[in-house]
Amino acid sequence: MKILLFILVGLLGLVYALYYWREIRPGLGEEAPVLQEDGITSRDLNKNGRLDPYEDPRCSVEDRVEDLLSQMTLEEKAGMMFHTMIGMNDDGTLQERGILMPPSSDLIVGRLMNHFNVLQTAEPRQMSEWYNRIQKLAERTRLGIPITISSDPRHAFTQNPATTMLAGPFSQFPEQTGLAAARDVELVQQFADIARQEYLAVGIRLALHPMADLSTEPRWGRVNGTFGEDADLASEMTAAYIRGFQGEQLSAQSVACMTKHFPGAGPQKDGEDAHFPYGREQVYPGGKFEYHLKPFEAALKAGTAQIMPYYGVPVGLPFEKVGFGFNKDVITGLLREKYGFDGVVCTAWMLINPVKVMGRELIPAKAWGAEHLSAAGRIQKAIEAGVDQFGGEACPEVLVALVRSGRIKEARIDQSVRRLLRDKFRLGLFDNPYVDPDFAEQTVGNPEFRKVGELAQRKSIVLLKNEKGILPLKGELKIYVENINPETASQYAQVVNNLADADVAILRLNAPYEKLKGLMEGYFHTGDLDFKSREKEHVLDVMSRVPTIVDIYLERPAVIPEIAEQSAALLASFGANDGAALDVIFGKFAPQGKLPFELPASMEAVRRQKEDVPYDSENPLFPFGHGLIY
Repeated sequence: MKILLFILVGLLGLVYALYYWREIRPGLGEEAPVLQEDGITSRDLNKNGRLDPYEDPRCSVEDRVEDLLSQMTLEEKAGMMFHTMIGMNDDGTLQERGILMPPSSDLIVGRLMNHFNVLQTAEPRQMSEWYNRIQKLAERTRLGIPITISSDPRHAFTQNPATTMLAGPFSQFPEQTGLAAARDVELVQQFADIARQEYLAVGIRLALHPMADLSTEPRWGRVNGTFGEDADLASEMTAAYIRGFQGEQLSAQSVACMTKHFPGAGPQKDGEDAHFPYGREQVYPGGKFEYHLKPFEAALKAGTAQIMPYYGVPVGLPFEKVGFGFNKDVITGLLREKYGFDGVVCTAWMLINPVKVMGRELIPAKAWGAEHLSAAGRIQKAIEAGVDQFGGEACPEVLVALVRSGRIKEARIDQSVRRLLRDKFRLGLFDNPYVDPDFAEQTVGNPEFRKVGELAQRKSIVLLKNEKGILPLKGELKIYVENINPETASQYAQVVNNLADADVAILRLNAPYEKLKGLMEGYFHTGDLDFKSREKEHVLDVMSRVPTIVDIYLERPAVIPEIAEQSAALLASFGANDGAALDVIFGKFAPQGKLPFELPASMEAVRRQKEDVPYDSENPLFPFGHGLIY
């Protein structure tokens, strides 16, 4: 017992000796620490009398950036300039095996990358635990630079892995077009603030949105991601959206916005999308290029942290005929020099390399106008154009080789890395990159947030027609429904299965589109806007037999003259559940939405429209801004 006591006392003495030599003795004979501003004492300063920029958040962001940049190797800088997808297992563990995505450890520790786009959705606890594991993995790197996780929109009703995800456990709101239809700027900012809180809770710190594009071409497959075709309305909405996510300035409570797709992706030739080679051209037959810049001007004024150019090639403009991500006239000449933007410019996804599996090309690189260049040549051209980061790419070794060969100067790389580091510091990631899984469970999709989402869905619904004041429906009615949950409908009226027994029919329809073949094409709803014979005949048959109320989900404008004429009432929705639509139909919520784009009267009128000109359809069925009340 005495021997153990002797050993214990000895250990305590050794600990004190170490403490004395490390903490007390160096200060003997020195003056007492002097308290300075912000609680800093002289002992917090380095030998040059300054704060340690990397370690102390009280130091300026600029000093912290320069200090860390001076310590980075070329390989670490290059890794920061690539921003690709990363996998997540449903149980919150790291994805180390996958067909399309490299192992997480390879991306973070091997390739030294620290910006990732997460596509999957898991439960809030598992998602936040995965995020913490990602940050823990980043600590294994030499400098321990924290990870920035980004996401496409994930609060609405659309499911397209190339553009947006279903809400899942997150609160659910209408699409951007629905927010525009509600005509409520404060609601847009409230939505963005709620989305910010939910993103923060699970570790998403960069929103790959909003879309500031204008939907002047009604056939375009991404209309529902816009605020419609009116530049002034879209500008108001875009600015409010950014304020809700970022606040007045970027901070530890912000989610940074990457506003897209500069300088406006709406005027797609014939409505084809620039994800695909046949949709590469953006055209301006109406001379409205500057009209499409207005929402981006509002975004820049609101302080958007980052900007994404689109894939498209400008036609009929005094710019080089290459995709905007390679276009120096647009990125440097217009965005950097004219507008003075010094934030991060990140390309749209997969401009450099095709997607291959087992050596087989599944998706070509979207290098429109630069197809003849190698991967190295495309990277060089984009950097010379003014790009800071490559979306959907994971080949930093190619950039390293370009610098080592002298084709790109390291000082130019430093410019981009400064911008990227600055956002990480402003977001507080270096001070505390971790999240609380308990808080994530309490925050994501909580009742208060869902209540606001339900209100937004109802406010976004537009009443287009109300023949003889049939709406709101009243009294004890028998209703026949299609594409509506019968259990939900039974809370409003008696649901019958036989149309002959119904007093009223209620149909929910999706706007028509042409089905495309291809791995990615199938997710994009493009082509003609009118219903073809079989589906249209069924709807008209129902209308001929009983008064019919139609609610149509307008992910794009639809050409529906016969349906509009023969329906008893017609509503447009932009992402709304059955309860929201039925609340408006039965008068529990008065309609107040206004169309964010016009509905053309025919496909002939659509084909005569100019892709870049707003509301230019001849004698539209319903004009921009139309919406009835009762």
